[in-house]
Formats: sequence, structure tokens, C-alpha cells
Amino acid sequence: MRSMWLVLASALVLAASPAKAQDGYPSKQVTVVVPFAAGGTADIFARMVSNHLQAKFGKPFVVENVGGAGSILGVTRVAKSAPDGITLGLASTSALAINPSLYGPKLSYQPDKDLVPVAQISVVPNVLVVNPNKIKARTVPELIAYLKANPDKVSFGSAGVGTSQHLASELFQQMTGTKMVHVPYKGSSQMLTDLLSGQIDLAFDNVPLLLPQVKTGQLALLATATPKRAAFDPEAPAVAEFLPGFEAVAWHGFIVPAGTPKPIVEKLSAEIRAFMAQPETVQKMAELGATAVAVDSEPFAAYIKAETARWKKVIEAANIKLE
Repeated sequence: MRSMWLVLASALVLAASPAKAQDGYPSKQVTVVVPFAAGGTADIFARMVSNHLQAKFGKPFVVENVGGAGSILGVTRVAKSAPDGITLGLASTSALAINPSLYGPKLSYQPDKDLVPVAQISVVPNVLVVNPNKIKARTVPELIAYLKANPDKVSFGSAGVGTSQHLASELFQQMTGTKMVHVPYKGSSQMLTDLLSGQIDLAFDNVPLLLPQVKTGQLALLATATPKRAAFDPEAPAVAEFLPGFEAVAWHGFIVPAGTPKPIVEKLSAEIRAFMAQPETVQKMAELGATAVAVDSEPFAAYIKAETARWKKVIEAANIKLE
């Protein structure tokens, strides 16, 4: 009897030990990997959340920018890190829902196997804009009619092959039965320069990039790529009003390596979501052209799975492949 109680007592101690360690999380500095250059919108998001976590937990949360290769370098860094909660990462649509279909087994990480979603924090609307001197259409139906009358004569730009901006235009072509010429760039800034000068005709891209030029009349906004009209401009129709089911938004969320203890994931998720729900955070995100969201780990994982399946169909239909 005494030996049985000793066994039970030992088991209780062992069971309590991990929880005790996680109660003291984090025990040291946490690295927050951002797979984008410093100063961009995603970088600002990451620093906002990191500052909150640092204040809440009393340990440094230090942002490290690991850009390059369409987010692959930074996300791989997270995937290959120890699953102890000391490495946290921010990832976007491309990294989690597009790259797996573009690169297949050659991708250096597999989101569903190597990563655990912690919390989704943002949705950034894409918008459809045209150079008003090149395209006279001012509504989606007018644009569709023009494209059908002029197959392969209208050019669209993107931040690169396989980017969310590229796929938004591919989805638009697939749903409308139209054909355009794709002109990929090494980033949205270069694309915008040529769009303004008339080297290309139209583009889908993020609100923060394009809205200033829309306000000055240099670009004409035809519609948003959100499921319904966006808060930043309720007068602008959604593409989905003319093409039911059309959606092409960017989003961001935090991730950790697979195997990270669930209590740590839950702790991080709770704090991140609490911060994203604060009115001050919602206002700041809106000023950056984004919608703040606070989605927990499991529903975020389900959303990633659904987005991956949706974009895989678009990629396969467009026969897009990257090595």
C-alpha cells in the first residue's frame, strides 16, 4: 500500500512539473521572427503585439526581421526552432496558405506539420484599382465587359509570381472567363510605380499601399476584394457583389514550432487576443488599413486549412509553379 502511494505521489509530481514550468513562462527573452523587412505593415503589427507581451510577461520580446524568399526563410526559422515558446513568429497568407501549393514537397516547412497557429490578428483588404488614363471602366461589370472584348490586351501587375496579389487577379480571371497579361515585380512598390506611369493597367493590392493614390485621383478604385463592403470606404462595392464568393484578402497571425506545449500556446493566444480586442488596438490597426481580429488557435488553424484548399484550386487552374 505504501509503495502504491509513493508511485501515485511521484506521478503527481511529474505531472505537475511541466505545468509549473509553463506557469513561469517565459523564463527568458523571446524572439519574435518577422519574415518581412523592418518598417512594413506586418512589422508594425508584430512590434505592437511584442510590446504588449513584454509589458504583460515582464520579459523581453525582441523582434528579429528575417526577410527573403517570399517569407520562406523567416517561417523556416520558426519551424526549425525548439518548441519551448521562446521563438514566436508572425506569418501571412502567402507563408501559410499559398506557399505549400506553390512549392509542394520542396518547401522547407509544412504548415500543418511543422507549425502551430497561435492567434490570427489581422485582415488587410485588397482592392481592385485601375490606371484611369488606361482603363475607362469605373465599375466591375464595365471592366469585365472590356476585358472580354480585349483578351490578352490588358496587363495587371503584382508583387511577384504566386503572391496573394497575383492570385487575386488569377481568381478574378477564372471567375469571369477573361484573360489578362501578368507582369510580376519584385515587390508592390515597384509595381505601383509602373501602374501610376501607365506601364501596366490594373492591379489588386493592399489598401495601405493604394489608398493614398486613390484619394489623389491617380488611381481609380473599382471594388474591394473583401466578402462585403469594407469599413474604410462603405461606398466602394465589393467584387463579391458582382461575383458571389469572390474574396482575396491578406491576413496575419502568430505561429510557434510544432510540439510547443499547449498551455504555452493558450497563454500566448489569450494575451494576444486580449490585446487585439482593445479599442486602442482596433483604432491603430484601422489607421494602418487593417481590420483587427482576435481568432484563437483552433479556429485559426481551420481557417488556414480552408484558405490553403481554396488557393490550391486557383494555383492549379492557373498552372502556377515555382521551384
